[in-house]
Amino acid sequence: MTRIFRGVFIVWVMFRFGLDELVLSSFKKPWLLRIARILAVGRDLTAPRGQRLRQALESLGPIFVKFGQVLSTRRDLLPLDIADELAMLQDRVPPFSSQLAIAIIENAFKKKVDDIFVSFDREPIASASIAQVHFAVLKDRNGLLREVAVKVLRPGMLTVIDKDLDLMRMMAGWVEGLSHDGKRLKPREVVAEFDKYLHDELDLVREASSAAQLRRNMADLDLVLIPEMFWEYCMTDVMVMERMNGVPISQVERLRQAGVDIPKLARDGVTIFFTQVFRDGFFHADMHPGNIQVSLAPATFGRYISLDFGIVGTLTEIDKEYLAQNFTAFFRRDYKRVAELHIESGWVPTSTRVDELESAIRSVCEPYFDRPLKEISLGLLLMRLFQTSRRFQVEIQPQLVLLQKTLLNIEGLGRQLDPDLDLWNTAKPFLEKWMINQVGPKKLLDELRNEGPRYAKLLPELPRLLVAFLQNNAKNSGHDLQALLAEQKRTNRLLQGIVYSAGGFVLGLLAMQLLVRWRLF
Repeated sequence: MTRIFRGVFIVWVMFRFGLDELVLSSFKKPWLLRIARILAVGRDLTAPRGQRLRQALESLGPIFVKFGQVLSTRRDLLPLDIADELAMLQDRVPPFSSQLAIAIIENAFKKKVDDIFVSFDREPIASASIAQVHFAVLKDRNGLLREVAVKVLRPGMLTVIDKDLDLMRMMAGWVEGLSHDGKRLKPREVVAEFDKYLHDELDLVREASSAAQLRRNMADLDLVLIPEMFWEYCMTDVMVMERMNGVPISQVERLRQAGVDIPKLARDGVTIFFTQVFRDGFFHADMHPGNIQVSLAPATFGRYISLDFGIVGTLTEIDKEYLAQNFTAFFRRDYKRVAELHIESGWVPTSTRVDELESAIRSVCEPYFDRPLKEISLGLLLMRLFQTSRRFQVEIQPQLVLLQKTLLNIEGLGRQLDPDLDLWNTAKPFLEKWMINQVGPKKLLDELRNEGPRYAKLLPELPRLLVAFLQNNAKNSGHDLQALLAEQKRTNRLLQGIVYSAGGFVLGLLAMQLLVRWRLF
């Protein structure tokens, strides 16, 4: 019954804000336009279409607001008036009352807000679908005054999100049962992934830990700043972090006037994304313009400032390897290897013919090479790849849904900053270097170093284990001892072979790396 009420409410909101009229009037058929005019009778639909769409998404709750945030970055797919209006969803969702925010803070810390902070701004500086942020001044444990940002979770979010997810699960079941592509698309698994990430976003301690991890990962890159967390002031519904001062990345003209190298900024964004994905397997998955600023401070001029870590994505080593190999083969236009990787990973049936899949991928991707970003619609490219995947029964990978969403965000940011950015050639050197590191001597040494402590602990125990084995088998000592000695000889020969092979392997990898570096291989 709750699902039915929620479904009715969604339809009512769409009718209230005239979204039905927006859809029908977008078609050029005269009879559809006449229906749109008839349905508009008696309703006040004078507000601009973008404003009506934004207000409808705000009324429907956080899941729909996040959908609008993603759309706002795709100015290549939306009219500018709608994109500009949806951009307000990034950090200008109507705030909840300051009195309620203060009550949440005081309940979390069991102190009055004036006893926690030296000063606290009652008016929020930003308000989004899940939380809002207030600036404050805090005296840290060393007695120093620190400017901080206080993030307060919007009350009642869990109930709203659970209702929407329940409706999505029901619709996913319909798709899986009624659609020919239902099993391949795995809609229920995708909703389950979405469920996990949204509930993670409602725990601000988890968000703080994600921010701390990203801060450590990015420390040596010198391209992005991530705020420090004040752990003694981080609770499930309240989080206190270092206040960051920067210019929103959407204000491109202001950044240009300040002297920021905009093309470099666009390239740095690509580098940050690929580093987080392929080196760390841990990436910021909500990179819309409302969460990204640029520092103008002299010491950190031109660096990104990353905010809001409620949604992060993770990849396993297997996912990273297959994705990196796919990207690398794609950038080299080695479509046969892309097809082989899809079959090896189990993303397509093993009976698939490599040459047919190779030809289909080539026909989709080849037209997009050697073209600037302003002439490429990643949305259109993904749509064509989706059509191809349907033909070859490619199974959707739910764990990659966040990565696909983030890639759309990155392209939207890149398009705003530098439409002439060559996305392919910017990413290609990074991926090739990553692949060499994955199979080169450094990777082998790193793995040996990681496994070393375990084997160092095990080796001293081997004599005792051997004596215990011989004592427990004293009755059969003659035969067993001979067998043990024979096995030891075989093991020694095997170990010698492994050592010699490993030495040859390392030398071979060194030679290969030199050949790659000299462009001879």
